[in-house]
Amino acid sequence: MSALFSPFDLGRLRLPNRIVIAPMCQYSAEDGRATDWHLIHLGQLALSGAGLLIIEATAVSPEGRITAGDLGLYSDDTEAALGRVLTAVRRYSAMPIGIQLGHAGRKASSQAPWDGGQLLAPEAGGWQTVAPSAIPHAAGELPPVALDAAGLERVREDFVAAARRAARLGIDLIELHCAHGYLLHEFLSPLANQREDAYGGTLENRLRFPLEVFDAVRAALPAGLPLGVRFSATDWVDGGWDVAQSIAFSAALQARGCSFLHVSSGGLSPQQKIPLGPGYQIPLAAAIRRAVQTPVIGVGLVTEAEQAEAIVADGEADLVALARGMLYDPRWPWHAAARLGAQVQAPPQYWRSQPAEHKALFTGARIGQR
Repeated sequence: MSALFSPFDLGRLRLPNRIVIAPMCQYSAEDGRATDWHLIHLGQLALSGAGLLIIEATAVSPEGRITAGDLGLYSDDTEAALGRVLTAVRRYSAMPIGIQLGHAGRKASSQAPWDGGQLLAPEAGGWQTVAPSAIPHAAGELPPVALDAAGLERVREDFVAAARRAARLGIDLIELHCAHGYLLHEFLSPLANQREDAYGGTLENRLRFPLEVFDAVRAALPAGLPLGVRFSATDWVDGGWDVAQSIAFSAALQARGCSFLHVSSGGLSPQQKIPLGPGYQIPLAAAIRRAVQTPVIGVGLVTEAEQAEAIVADGEADLVALARGMLYDPRWPWHAAARLGAQVQAPPQYWRSQPAEHKALFTGARIGQR
C-alpha cells in the first residue's frame, strides 16, 4: 500500500491521503473579496484528489495584505464573498478545505508579482506598513512603523476575528502564517525584531507574540477545529532565525496543542542564500519531526510521485505539500496514484477519463450506457 495515499488524522479531521495543496497567493481579490477567479481556481484544485486544500494567505486586516489584490477575511463583505465561493466548491467536492490567516507586516503594500512586486509608497497607492521594529525589508524602502502595545493588541484581535469568521464559514482547518518574512516571522527573527521590551531580544521574548496570537486564536475556535502553524525553519542568513530556534518554537506550539507544523523557509531577508534543489526544505521538516510529536507537513520542490512517497515512507514528514507543482498540473494526485498503484477520489463527471491501463484508479468508478 502506498504511504502517500494512506489516510491521516489531524485531530478529528480525517484526510484521505497525505497530499496537501499549499496556500498560493492569487492577487486577484477586490478590496479583500474573493472573486470568480477564486471560484475557478479553488474549484479545479478541489477536484484534484488531494487530501487537503489550504486557501491562500488571507489577510486579517486591510493593512495586513501583501498587495491590494490579496484575499481578506476582515469584514462582513469579505466573509460573504468567500462564503459564496466555498458553497459552490463544496457542492461538487468533499475535499477538506483549510485557510491560511496572515498579516504581511513590513512586506505589505507591495505590487503584484506581475507588476514587479516592489513596495508601493502611500502616495503611489500603497499604505504605511507595520512591523516589530522600524527596520525596512530592503535597503532604501520606507521603514515600517514599530507596533506599540495598542498595535499588538489590535493585531491579536484581528487574527481572532478572522479565525471566528473562518469557523462560521465551516472551514475545516486553520493555519497561522509565521513564514516567508511576514509579520509573525518578523517577530521570531532577530534580523527583523530588535525590540527592547518583552517582545524582543531573547528567544523567549521573540516567541512571545506569535505564541500569544496562537493562544488567542485557539481560545476563540471550537475545540475540535485543527489549528496549525506554517513557519520558516531558517532565514538562510547568518545570525538569523535557524533550525535550533525553530525546534524551540515547535516545542512551545506542541505544548499548546498545535495540530500540525508546516515547515517552509526563507523570505525574511534579501540577503538569504537558499540552496535550491529537489526537496530542498524536506531536511528541515525532518529535523522538526525528529524533535516533536506534532504532525509535520514538508514542502519545497516536491515534483515527483516517487519523491513524495519516499518522504512519507521514510518518516521525513507526515504529509507532503505542493504549490507551484499543483498549478502546473492540477491533476498531480491522479497521476501520482497511477504511478504508485493507488486509488484517488475523482468526480463522477470525470470517471470516463480513467485510463484503460489503470482500471482501479478512481475510487468507486462505474460507468454504464445504452
